[in-house]
Amino acid sequence: MEIGSKVKLLMKNFLSAKPWSFDAGVLLVRICCALMLLHGWSKFVHFAEDSKEWPDPFHVGSTFSYSLTVFAELFCTIFLVFGLFTRMALVPLIILMLVIVFIIHGEDPFADREHALMYLLSYFALLITGPGKYSLDSLIQKK
Repeated sequence: MEIGSKVKLLMKNFLSAKPWSFDAGVLLVRICCALMLLHGWSKFVHFAEDSKEWPDPFHVGSTFSYSLTVFAELFCTIFLVFGLFTRMALVPLIILMLVIVFIIHGEDPFADREHALMYLLSYFALLITGPGKYSLDSLIQKK
């Protein structure tokens, strides 16, 4: 076998999808979304100080708005990372990112909305694909 055909075979094997690759990719996206835990944990720890001055775009009270943000960023993200109740956990996260992008930072330059948009797109992708095989949802469905 000549070198050119060996290279072609290697490239074909490298570029072709493997049975496990989709689920591994979805797992990787879920793990990347775990970075949201840093935001949620910080807000959770500083709840008493920060909740009084939190933006209240829906006029439900600053503390309640802050609570919803902590719930999404911390608790829903934990569910997302483990792949448990994944699609239900994504709903508050998507709503939160939509509020951040279009209401809280709606008038700001794109650079101020970039992080929220990245999370939003990741969350939409996971909503479409589901949690994948490497998730607690998958284990529960098998039983």
